[in-house]
Amino acid sequence: MSETTTGDVPQVRRFLRIESIMDRTGLAESTIYMLMAKGKFPKSFRIGARATAWDERDVIAWQEIRLAERDKGAA
Repeated sequence: MSETTTGDVPQVRRFLRIESIMDRTGLAESTIYMLMAKGKFPKSFRIGARATAWDERDVIAWQEIRLAERDKGAA
């Protein structure tokens, strides 16, 4: 995995599998793939012959956008 640095502390870039995505978002697998197809959720990528994953940073950014939309609507 690649690493990035924040100050003096290196941060490992994490790849998340579908189970982690479902747990973190509360979305069903079919909903995740439907949103991906509509361009409304980060795309997955191959990490092996039969395995796909998502970049954790992309998922966090998606969550932050959802929260910002919620907060904008509440103002």
